[in-house]
Amino acid sequence: MPNNQYTNTPITKHPWNITPKERALFTFIVMLGAFMAILDTTVVDVIVPKLTGPLSSDLYGVQWIITSYMVSAAIALLVTEYLIKRFGSKAIFILGVALFSAASFFCGVSNDLSTIIVARIVQGFGEALIMVTSHIMVFSFFPPDKQGLAMGIFALGVSFAPALGPTVGGYLTEYYNWRMVFFINVPIGILLTIAAALYLPKEQMFEKLKFNFTSFFLLSIATISLLIMLSKGQQRGWFHDELIGTLFFVSVISFLLYGISELNSRYTLIDFSLFKNSDFTNGILIYFFVLGFSMYQYFYLLPVYYEHVKMLPTMDAGIAVFAFALFIGIFSPVAGILSDKIGAKKTVGIAAVVYILGSITLLPTLNYYTPLTQAMLLTIPFGIGMGMFFAPVTVLLLQSAPANKGELAIVLMDYFRFVGGSFGTALATNNMEYFKAMNFDHMTEIQNYEYLNDFLHAIMHYTGMTWEQTKAIFANYETFMSFNYGFYNTFMHAGYWGILGSLFVVALFLMKPKKPMQVVSKKEN
Repeated sequence: MPNNQYTNTPITKHPWNITPKERALFTFIVMLGAFMAILDTTVVDVIVPKLTGPLSSDLYGVQWIITSYMVSAAIALLVTEYLIKRFGSKAIFILGVALFSAASFFCGVSNDLSTIIVARIVQGFGEALIMVTSHIMVFSFFPPDKQGLAMGIFALGVSFAPALGPTVGGYLTEYYNWRMVFFINVPIGILLTIAAALYLPKEQMFEKLKFNFTSFFLLSIATISLLIMLSKGQQRGWFHDELIGTLFFVSVISFLLYGISELNSRYTLIDFSLFKNSDFTNGILIYFFVLGFSMYQYFYLLPVYYEHVKMLPTMDAGIAVFAFALFIGIFSPVAGILSDKIGAKKTVGIAAVVYILGSITLLPTLNYYTPLTQAMLLTIPFGIGMGMFFAPVTVLLLQSAPANKGELAIVLMDYFRFVGGSFGTALATNNMEYFKAMNFDHMTEIQNYEYLNDFLHAIMHYTGMTWEQTKAIFANYETFMSFNYGFYNTFMHAGYWGILGSLFVVALFLMKPKKPMQVVSKKEN
């Protein structure tokens, strides 16, 4: 039987007017939901290539397991602010956890691709509801002078969880099977739903808002087209493929029509007046370029480096990734505390310097010949920079938005995270292939064919292999080394996007923001 002091505690005028015990309990509940959702995303990314056999599909088919989830979550974000204001954060959080858990069960029992894709669409919708509500609730549970710490705690979950994904995914698939990746969410989700219903505080004020279905439809079409284009572009040869060209055209036209709809609507889907505050605009652009275009590339590239260049098993690659994940976890609350002490802007500035130095000077030195221990140590500054990044940027965005627009600020953050991350992943995939080909061509250009011919004949003579076998082995070696050396260029280009994002960090100190004002919502008569 739960302790009555926690049961259905009503939110008072200030939601942070709660006891330290209540704050700890509420934060733990919502953070567990966010951690579960984010961790599952990266764990599934690890196991997807292993599902071709069980689901009787090819690699391009099973990639829809990731794409469908990502698209669904992005679309769900667009309705989340409306749902929270209409029904309250607690109700929407519980709905999100319930949908996510139920969909996880159906993913686990799926025996064909179409079933698991449908379940993943529901799961993605639930993830979006969890992330926005947990984010805004954690922020509201702490008083203004400790909101940096609140976002540091939240960052501990949302930044640490993705880095743990390869380790957890490798362990579950190696010692159990791929279905456990989904089934493990079910008991956690059931307990979390019960705990949230019993303990989380209830809101007392709700708003009956008008919902702009036309703008929602147009922005949804634009987002779906853009995300599918980015997800499938490398596979289909980008704009050499008719489908990719069509998706690009539909996305551009839909974004333009969405803009026209918003300009001519009395009730807009998104209140763009938030962007009048330079701190908010710069914060979103920092989030978009540094996190999406740059950090997401490294998140994608480092497990690939450990598995395909260092030739580590999935489990060992996950342990190697854990080296920088640990420092993300350590420095997330540190950055939150710093934000409260010296301000969010200065903390973002420190994080940007650490991140750029680590990503430009250290990560590009990783290659096949780098000892594993040294490689793990070289990723630690990246982990520190990333750990210090999330909390102050979030505090900056929420403090620069009007108090009654916190939900929209979080929605925009997560939307730009999805879109920017999709661009980042697409860039990383494209750059890996491009620089592998570039290095392969460079190696063949500088070869002495007469010496190479003598060398291969000597190998053939001493090993007893045929000439075709000898040439095939050397060709594989050339391909591997071009892939290995291509990582230098790919890591550098990911860092360049971080430098671009850091220009908006500089802008934070050069531009004077407008003070956020309370925005009166247009309510239904």
